[in-house]
Amino acid sequence: MLFAIGVLILVTYAAYKVAPKEKDDAHEHMHGAGQIGLLAAIALFGVDYFTSFYYGTGELMSALHPYGLQDYAYIAVAVIALANFAFGALYMYSLGVFNEGGGSYTASMRYLKPTLSLIVAVTLIEDYVLTIVVSALSGGDQLLSIFPQLYENWWLHFLIGAVLAFFTWFMTIRGRGESSTIIFVMLGLFAGLTGLMAVGLVMAHFNGVPAAPTTPPLPVSLGQALMHLLTASMKGMVALSGLEAMSNGIQFVKHEDMALVRWGRQHLPKWENLWSFYSGKSGIGRMVQTSFLFYGGLTTLFLTIFAIRFDVFDGTMGRSLVGNLSFIGFNQFPGGDILFWAYQILAVFMLAAASMTALQDAQATEWRDVAIGEIPEVVIYRDKRGTFTRSVTITFLVSVVIMLLVRGQTTVAAPFYGVGVFMPITVMGLAVRQHFLQNYTGRARAIGAWGAGLTALLSGSVFVGQIVGKWEEGGWVRLISFTILFTSAHLLLISPLGHRSPEQIRRIVRDKARIQGSMGSIVEWQSVKMQQYRYSILTYIARFWELFGVIRPVRYDAPPPAGDYDHALHIDHPDAPSFLDQYIDKPAPRLGGAPKQTERPVHEQP
Repeated sequence: MLFAIGVLILVTYAAYKVAPKEKDDAHEHMHGAGQIGLLAAIALFGVDYFTSFYYGTGELMSALHPYGLQDYAYIAVAVIALANFAFGALYMYSLGVFNEGGGSYTASMRYLKPTLSLIVAVTLIEDYVLTIVVSALSGGDQLLSIFPQLYENWWLHFLIGAVLAFFTWFMTIRGRGESSTIIFVMLGLFAGLTGLMAVGLVMAHFNGVPAAPTTPPLPVSLGQALMHLLTASMKGMVALSGLEAMSNGIQFVKHEDMALVRWGRQHLPKWENLWSFYSGKSGIGRMVQTSFLFYGGLTTLFLTIFAIRFDVFDGTMGRSLVGNLSFIGFNQFPGGDILFWAYQILAVFMLAAASMTALQDAQATEWRDVAIGEIPEVVIYRDKRGTFTRSVTITFLVSVVIMLLVRGQTTVAAPFYGVGVFMPITVMGLAVRQHFLQNYTGRARAIGAWGAGLTALLSGSVFVGQIVGKWEEGGWVRLISFTILFTSAHLLLISPLGHRSPEQIRRIVRDKARIQGSMGSIVEWQSVKMQQYRYSILTYIARFWELFGVIRPVRYDAPPPAGDYDHALHIDHPDAPSFLDQYIDKPAPRLGGAPKQTERPVHEQP
């Protein structure tokens, strides 16, 4: 017992000492409050995919082991590892091109079409909401698994899920500084205990711990086996939303070199190309995304090896796959039961905290959607800590409503989770391909365009494969929900609520969201482009009715031209005034000049 308690105290203390802590002088930055560094970015934007450790491999093996196909799981692991590497590399490169935030939304607006930007916008919001739903309900499932007699009460699943979602909402509202500290400590405890569990599993193997009893496999044909392998690959490929989250939320990252880069430039100057790649806020984002290259493949391989060795899967002995392995591994040490319980309870809070990534990215997305006319202006409010509190609260409330509608059943919501993120990844691949075609020549142009195009094709295939792989669980409904969202987004955009004048755009971006510099210019340019798209739709509708003799002129004046992206961004002079200034009416000067001052300046008053 003393060993187990000592380990928990030591690991928690070490994680807290390393954890990021917000300083008073860090509250103000060029984009306002709430800017974060490397460790905080790892916590807030990485917790979603770190926690896929708890359920990803379990989902993969659940599609194979009932049919005795678990020995072929390594094929699915290879597919997952390849996809993670390709998608991670794509987004690491894209951060150098689209380094002011917005992710695939910005990329598609710049190089593709506004229609794709609108698709990405609505898809991401849906994905963030479902991330909160599935993460919170999964945490509740883990907790109730400790008390099997209560597991069948659906209202307990809903209640615990709502409470866990409230916990992450409260942490997010408190600001990124406090949120990142708490999440980083949990990640540190997770890493330390998982490493100890791995040592215990190796000890159990050499100590000859027997495999669990097995049941006879179900009959399966060759075609069915191949379908199950596809399903396993798709189910195990989860939590990639962190890629888009980091790209979208790069606006919240400090524009400074991390400590490793500063040290490297001082002591290893010959590696300057590497330090340049990881410098600035893009470098911090790339460091977070570097783990995407290997984490999914390595952790899935690790769990698969020991799941096959001990014949344990989701449901074996009333535990999840990870629960079974942690029980075996920790019981090789004194006080193993305490470590096992601590690890399972940590899983509950980690899964709930995975919602943090969704809430962070919902903020980064929704204020942009307000600016383009997709969400009413009243949603925008940013407090002194840099948090878009209304966006966070609305996202939380919608998630709780969905938890109630699915009656607290994770299995009902899960088929929709993890599907939508592959659409933005596909769009990002197509945009990066266009970037290479328009800005490079020769061999670099050919290789870059080929690589980005291949990644877009892979992501598109995974998008379709996710729907097919989850078809029997309700994946087909995703096609219906996607169509409804796409149609609703256009209806809202062309309604009076979707109209944005230059004055409104500037007020939303500069005054309410408090976004300045290049990022502010980008969103203003995007908003004008979307208003042009809106006006073109209204024009087509008017022309359509004219075919039937109904003359209905467009209600609004044509929006101003957005112009070239680089010109609007002022890439050669980032501090230049907004390009919208030329379209905003200035108050006429009063006769006789400015009014005279009637009071002494404050600094002259006694």
